[in-house]
Amino acid sequence: MRQWFETPPGRYLLAWERAEFDRAVGDIFGFHALQLGLPELDALRANRMPHRWLALREAVPADGNPVRPAMYCDFANLPFEENSIDLVVLPHSLELNTDPHATLREVERVLVPEGKVVICCLNPASLWGLRQRRAHLYRRLGFGELFLPDAGDFIGYWRLRDWLRLLSFEVESGSFGCYRPAFKTDQWLERSDWIDAVGERWWPIFGAVYFLVAVKRVRGMKLIGLPWKKSRKRATAVAVANREPAYQEYQEEHL
Repeated sequence: MRQWFETPPGRYLLAWERAEFDRAVGDIFGFHALQLGLPELDALRANRMPHRWLALREAVPADGNPVRPAMYCDFANLPFEENSIDLVVLPHSLELNTDPHATLREVERVLVPEGKVVICCLNPASLWGLRQRRAHLYRRLGFGELFLPDAGDFIGYWRLRDWLRLLSFEVESGSFGCYRPAFKTDQWLERSDWIDAVGERWWPIFGAVYFLVAVKRVRGMKLIGLPWKKSRKRATAVAVANREPAYQEYQEEHL
């Protein structure tokens, strides 16, 4: 997908995703944040956590990438302990993965309770997805070319929500974007910029890309405050009350 992101529709998509990631991660607090994949997009630039890392599956050219990777690893086997990461962002990391289920399970393992995962995927139920499926059909007949990269598989919005629910995630918010038709030139994309506002209002679920923010819930866990001040007061009161009978006996014997 690296070469495709340098095309006019790729730049249009990245611009929308940058704004969405900045809005989503800006108010998420903690100590450790992790981005899996897509070095062309610094999805954590608006986040204020002191430790932020980019992990890739393999080495890629560093030219034009806004952030350098901190590690190379398998996304289904992350080098972190359980309950150690506060935020994980997945920009197109699931649909480009051969085993997205294993990646999600690994994300759930490393996230702390109440930690958040932010996911961005291409939407199969969109004009872009429709053109991609039509292009695959034409290629079987021996002609035509793909609009999107021939890498990975589309994951439907509701399908991904079901996967998250099975892993005890609670979806906090979801949004769609990029409603312009599947044009390949800047000229036609700019001419159709008005469709973004119309699509967001009248057919919101048919955007070319969707965005999910989910929270890891741990069943049976309840945060309890610190009641030591009340206990101390009670202990003091009991001690004073216990001294009163003894003091009365002392007065009867000696006075």
